[in-house]
Amino acid sequence: MEEKPQLPEITLEDSEGQSYLSSKFKGKYVLMTFFYTACSTVCPQLERNMERVYDRIPKTYLGEDIVFLSVSFDTSRDDPATLHSYQKYFKVDGDTWRMVRVPDSVELESLLDVFGVIVIPDNNGNFAHNSAFYLVNRKGALTEVMDYTKVEEAADTIVALLEQGGGKK
Repeated sequence: MEEKPQLPEITLEDSEGQSYLSSKFKGKYVLMTFFYTACSTVCPQLERNMERVYDRIPKTYLGEDIVFLSVSFDTSRDDPATLHSYQKYFKVDGDTWRMVRVPDSVELESLLDVFGVIVIPDNNGNFAHNSAFYLVNRKGALTEVMDYTKVEEAADTIVALLEQGGGKK
């Protein structure tokens, strides 16, 4: 049986300037996206669709059994204040859904590599990158990479996992 990629132990910094280790979320499902705030192409739709998935998860699971993490890979521009401004466009509450960055470039590269996220900078301050929903299970393993355009399918997959004993309800 092939080993699932593991969420590496990294330091995250959120939109409030708080830092914590990724292991903080062990014991919970984590739905992740990778984005940057200056993106004018796919990122706004990616985060809007993340919001639509978030809205479809029963509130009793949010924060207790699953958290949402939007991870910026543009650490030079996406500081906590920028993330805080950007999150206002979505239902990011800073607790059950957080916008974060990985300040350490080696840790960021490790995370992107483990999850198969390809980020190619251009010469204009933009990035070409792949986009998806990444679901990490309670043990920290990446178990699903889902099409971000299929909101209902992603939400149904997550709710089914939570209802099959994945939730602590």
